[in-house]
Amino acid sequence: MITAADEKLLRRAIDLAAHAVTLGDAPYGSLLAGPGGEILVEAHNTVRRDNDISAHPELKLARWTARELDADTAARTTMYTSCQPCGMCTGGIVRSGLGRVVYALSTEQLAELNPGSGWPEVQQDGPALFEAARVPIESYYRP
Repeated sequence: MITAADEKLLRRAIDLAAHAVTLGDAPYGSLLAGPGGEILVEAHNTVRRDNDISAHPELKLARWTARELDADTAARTTMYTSCQPCGMCTGGIVRSGLGRVVYALSTEQLAELNPGSGWPEVQQDGPALFEAARVPIESYYRP
């Protein structure tokens, strides 16, 4: 359930997205709010400026979380973001240990506002070579 406090922080994420546009960056903004609701860090999309396909604000903040917060604090921290995180960012968010994400626009709503913004499917083949591939995995996880 989205509360009035969530809406206030979500509006800040939208403001970050609007500010990104004034800088020539893509219109996406995010922030992290700690367990007490305080803003810990903010970011916006810098994919074009940095020439870095991973420079989404959600992934930047997930990386910050993994680096700067202990697991308990991360689990009680919320990400507020102007758009629903993409698959790349979702993977980072899950691995960072963040406890919650609140977003303004869904992926479907974004696609309606920006037709053609989806990504093509990439063929993936596998699994294959299990016996060979398991050796480095087992040597790392079962020394």
